[in-house]
Amino acid sequence: MRRILFLFIAIAVAATATFAQGSLGQNDPEAKKILDAVSTKFKSYKGVQATFTLLNKDASGKTLGVKKGTVSMKGAKYRVTITGQEIYCDGNTVWTYDKSSNEVTVTKVDPAATTITPQKLFTNFYDKDFLYKLNGDKKVNNKTVQEIEMTPVDKTRQFHKVYILVDKASQSIYSSKVLDKTGNIFEYTVNNMNTKAPLTDAYFVFDKSKYPGVEVVDLQ
Repeated sequence: MRRILFLFIAIAVAATATFAQGSLGQNDPEAKKILDAVSTKFKSYKGVQATFTLLNKDASGKTLGVKKGTVSMKGAKYRVTITGQEIYCDGNTVWTYDKSSNEVTVTKVDPAATTITPQKLFTNFYDKDFLYKLNGDKKVNNKTVQEIEMTPVDKTRQFHKVYILVDKASQSIYSSKVLDKTGNIFEYTVNNMNTKAPLTDAYFVFDKSKYPGVEVVDLQ
């Protein structure tokens, strides 16, 4: 679930490929233009806090589970809270807290890792890992959105398609959908976003004093 969560957030619904590829195998400049606009706008925000819904379906469309959460971002820092789990990152260290076991796993940020973090989802992760094309406009909940279809360059990835819906009016990511190789579908939707959130650096650091009896697994 953590790997799938990072595909979205990170929350980052809003956010993919070194080169854009259209339906004829050529670059899709319109898709890149849309993604670049989303990235540029997101980078102008000093602090972002958003609520999201993560929906899991099987291949037939049957809902297997629904989770709600929040994601906060400030520069290279992020914090994700979702049912039963909290993830903190201060830009150098990642703390993943599991509520059911009262255990936190501590790891170092690996700049070379292929994990899609919240910042990557909302900024320029499309510049490295995917081929993408614009499928056109559609109406979703009275919003006009632009659908971008993404295919991972690395065929060993556990998913084979990612669909990003960009709100045409606000130039922000509205939702993301990931199709994994087992047939499961993960849909991430941004419910609301505060782009002027006053977030302190301490907010992105796990404070074990607030979790009595927590077991620390340090993998740094």
